[in-house]
Amino acid sequence: MPKRVLKGLVVSDKADKTITVLVNRKVKHPVYKKYITRSKKYCVHDEKNKFKVGENVAIQENKPISKTKKWVVI
Repeated sequence: MPKRVLKGLVVSDKADKTITVLVNRKVKHPVYKKYITRSKKYCVHDEKNKFKVGENVAIQENKPISKTKKWVVI
């Protein structure tokens, strides 16, 4: 099974080798049939501390690196 790939915006790079990525997605409301925006933050492994706040990145699912980090930057 292929690993999931998501695109999002870096909102924090304060931790060492970790960035926080905000991923937005549009979902259809079950009753009103309008599209609404849902967002979620992911802790992502960034080995070289290369990415800064405001950059758009693609992230990929990975085996757990720590308690909260299960994604890596591609």
